[in-house]
Amino acid sequence: MRLIDAEGENHGVIALAKALEIATTAGLDLVEVAADARPPVVRIMDYGKWRYEQEQKAKQARRHQSTITIKEIKFRPKIDPHDYDTKKGHVERFLKHRNKVKVTIMFRGRELLHPERGEAILLRLAEELKDMAVVESRPNLDGRNMIMMLAPVKNPGNGAAGPAEAEAEAEAS
Repeated sequence: MRLIDAEGENHGVIALAKALEIATTAGLDLVEVAADARPPVVRIMDYGKWRYEQEQKAKQARRHQSTITIKEIKFRPKIDPHDYDTKKGHVERFLKHRNKVKVTIMFRGRELLHPERGEAILLRLAEELKDMAVVESRPNLDGRNMIMMLAPVKNPGNGAAGPAEAEAEAEAS
């Protein structure tokens, strides 16, 4: 077996009994790390400590991952201005909570003859929310519905980048 000690030093090919003896005198465990290798590779380490560190890394990774939720809001082509403002407020709230928003225009009957009205509503919404949302997919007619996806901007605090850019320009002058 090829032996690697606790400091990561390679001791070469050693018999299993000798490797076990070295591990027990160090008060550590002998762990097989590469069974498929010829000869197999074993490492002297504190296995309990190693497992604990791996669990902590996994827990940290889970803590820092973000889940993406998609909220949906439905409009009609003949929407009243007040209703539009109310629904726009809902979209703003969803975006502030870092959720993606699926905006749907539902057409009924003869409304389907004028899809440009629905597209105009969606484009107006996208234009009014351009500082807090980015259009992920442009308005697309899907059967009787026109759908557009909005995603929150990556860094809502654009003020942080502004002063740094101003300093860089001042230094260049």
